[in-house]
Amino acid sequence: MEHMGWISILPPIIAIILAIITKNVVVSLFSGAFIGVLILVGGNPLEATTVTIGNYFFTLAADGYNAAIIVLLFFIGGFVGLMEKSGGGAALAGNTIKFINTKAKAQISAWFGGIIIFFSDLGTPLIVGPVFEKIFDKAKISREKLAWIIDSTSSPVAVLIPFIGWGVYIMGLIQKEYEALNITTSEFTTLVQVIPFQFYAILAVALVPLIALTKLDFGPMAKAERRVQTSGELYWPASKPLRRAENAEEGTEHRHAILIWLPLLVLFVTLFALLISYGFPFEPVAGNDFRVALTTAYLFAAITIIILMLVYKLKKFSDIFNIYTTGMQKMVYVAVTLILAWSLGQVMKEMGTANFIVEAMNGNVPAFIIPAILFLVGVLMSLASGSSWGTYAIMLPIAIPMAVTLDAHLLVCIGAVLSGGIMGDHSSPISDTTILSSTGAGADHIDHVKTQLPYALLNASIAFVGYIVAGITGSALTLVLVFALLILSIFVLSKIHRKKYEQSEGIGI
Repeated sequence: MEHMGWISILPPIIAIILAIITKNVVVSLFSGAFIGVLILVGGNPLEATTVTIGNYFFTLAADGYNAAIIVLLFFIGGFVGLMEKSGGGAALAGNTIKFINTKAKAQISAWFGGIIIFFSDLGTPLIVGPVFEKIFDKAKISREKLAWIIDSTSSPVAVLIPFIGWGVYIMGLIQKEYEALNITTSEFTTLVQVIPFQFYAILAVALVPLIALTKLDFGPMAKAERRVQTSGELYWPASKPLRRAENAEEGTEHRHAILIWLPLLVLFVTLFALLISYGFPFEPVAGNDFRVALTTAYLFAAITIIILMLVYKLKKFSDIFNIYTTGMQKMVYVAVTLILAWSLGQVMKEMGTANFIVEAMNGNVPAFIIPAILFLVGVLMSLASGSSWGTYAIMLPIAIPMAVTLDAHLLVCIGAVLSGGIMGDHSSPISDTTILSSTGAGADHIDHVKTQLPYALLNASIAFVGYIVAGITGSALTLVLVFALLILSIFVLSKIHRKKYEQSEGIGI
């Protein structure tokens, strides 16, 4: 295998270290790519700069596939901006309030509300949290519990949806590796097939209703729940709850649920109608056809929201259009991240980074354990950096060639990287979704991190076992085992919790 030896792993290592130190994905990816180019050109910094810009940034941004992904991201950004500002999300969540008369219903309603707002991982906490915080207070459920629920329905839900910004970003990374390895499978098909192997994300979403229905709380969360139920105090004496972001969602005085369900209906109908015309699901859909269909669907859905906002006289057309373009502008950061990720991936290919790692592992590490290793590395990297997207940008260009060359199960390996990134992002105190979940729930940030971590570690432990089994079998039925382990864990924890409660009450002694 052609590679530059140990020096070929410097770019990703530098990117990882800087991501942890700076907490900035753009800086870390740029630095990793630039150092790699500097090595390739023989150490001339001026030449490295011009080559990085001309041969990587310009070339990769101008690539037909890459340009299509960036355009698609802008359309998604505009749509999400309208959805977040329309008031429809809060209206739909608010409509469930009249059915809430138990603690379990309150928690499941907030969980369901978070799933509905699947189109925006960052929007979920700021839309669902403020709607449900007073309901949770009245039901004597802790703000920490609300923060955990909306955090569990933000990025863990978003990573499971192939046709939103998360999916488009991940497909952009996968396609580049497939192109280099001459893999003809569509990146969309791959991402759909990977869903059953995204163990952590699925567990994070599934654990919420299980906890709500079994009334099981453990660790610091149990203490927080007892605090609210016994003393009625929303916070610990030393807690400093985060203030909600100003104008998290405008138009709340004129809420209409149709502003969310009709645009989403238009989105789904348009997307699947166009995909069916291409032969879906009986024939594979070409990547470009999928991107055209998805872009068209988001455009029609955005037009639907605009018309509805005009009909209900929520805003003037000029204001609505400004919201749309502002949403597009927010995707500039994502586009820059993608271009830098593609550049770093191309640099690593030219240096033979994956080849070096494969050669070092070949014969020393059994193929079945690779998904579990990738999961752990992804967890550590995203936990330290607070960024799942940065983790994907660095790990997928290594994981995919490694899986193919070492004959590990490719879909399992991709799922392990995605789950590892989500687990760290979900638990990290410096993750944007973690911070926004504390903000949206009006909870103390450190209290949220402490109460959520035991639940995350439970899910991560089960996911780790799942990746060992899936690494051996390669079967999507491993998800059944993962669910069984989750239910068994809940059963055992319930027994332990009940025993501790009886002892504390002096029962059965």
